[in-house]
Amino acid sequence: MAEATMFEAKTQLSELVKRAQRGEKVILTTGRKKTPVAMIVALKPAKERSFDLFPRPGFELPDDFDELPEVERRAWGGEGA
Repeated sequence: MAEATMFEAKTQLSELVKRAQRGEKVILTTGRKKTPVAMIVALKPAKERSFDLFPRPGFELPDDFDELPEVERRAWGGEGA
């Protein structure tokens, strides 16, 4: 979450809006105590990123791939738990 004073918001509005579009909340403050008075957020949430956790068609593990030891599989809640 970002924070900006009203003066900063006037001079950097485009950048603050871009940050909001990327999914960040921007709090606008006023006064010496930097009292929060408003928030800039995107109207449409940022698109979730795909991390490609699942193999794509045609993906093959290399022959030298070592499986996790049983202790680690259990720690991750996998096979052998």
